[in-house]
Formats: sequence, structure tokens, C-alpha cells
Amino acid sequence: MRTPLLVASHLLCLGLGFGLGIYALPILIAPDAPSAAEVSTQAGEARFTGQFRRDLKDSDALHWGEGTVSVGARSIVLAGRLAPGPDYKLYLSPTFVETEADFNRLKSTMVRVGDVKTFENFIVPVPDSVDPSRFTTVVIWCETFGQFISAAQYR
Repeated sequence: MRTPLLVASHLLCLGLGFGLGIYALPILIAPDAPSAAEVSTQAGEARFTGQFRRDLKDSDALHWGEGTVSVGARSIVLAGRLAPGPDYKLYLSPTFVETEADFNRLKSTMVRVGDVKTFENFIVPVPDSVDPSRFTTVVIWCETFGQFISAAQYR
């Protein structure tokens, strides 16, 4: 009787440790977030703004964003926060999406702009080949787990 209990308790602890590691590791290895002054300067050059909100259909307690997204020709800036997680990517979409199903259905019409490596404020450079005025929505997506994080319509 004692051996199965020990095995079960060790497996439970291993599972909890793994889950906490997946959540905590991105926070521990994240670079320093851009300062409010850097965000403000970059946001001042933006042509469009939108809002990340926690109340989107597929946002939940572990997958959310909040704050103001500023979209310019050279950078996309968040003055706000994202739920921590691994492997976040920023996409531009021609259509507003707020679910994983919508993202997967429309992914071929989107362009991946770059990586999001910080969870409080970010600045993502826009490649010269991307014209943000051809899109309407910023989407944050977790590539590793195929999870919708947040979206903001900016035009």
C-alpha cells in the first residue's frame, strides 16, 4: 500500500513542478522590459492604436493581454501587460480574431512580425517588408502550445 502512494505522490509533485517550470521559466529568462520613456517615444511615432482586453472569447486566467498597442511603420509597442508564457509571436491580421479557431483558420492571411520577449511593455520592430496599414489587428500567439493570448484591432 505504501509504494503506490509514494509513486503517486512523486508523480504529482513532478507534474506540479513541470507546470510551474513552464510558467516561471519565461519570467526568469525574460529580458528587461522597455522603460515607460522608451515605450512613450516609440508610441509617439505610431499611426494607429488599439487595446488589448482581458474579456476576449479565448482569453482566460492564463492567456490574456491588457493595455494600449501602438502600431507604426517601424515598430509595434505595448504599454501594458501580457500573461507570462513561452514563445510568444506577434502577428498582424487583416481581420479581427479572438479565438484559437479563428487564428488557425486565418493564419495564412496573417504576417508574423516578430517575437514578444517581455510581459510588461514591449517594442517589436516591424520588418521593412511589412506594411501595417494593410492589416487591422495585432495578435499575440503562443507558438509552442498553439494558444491564443490576445488581440487588438487598431483600424
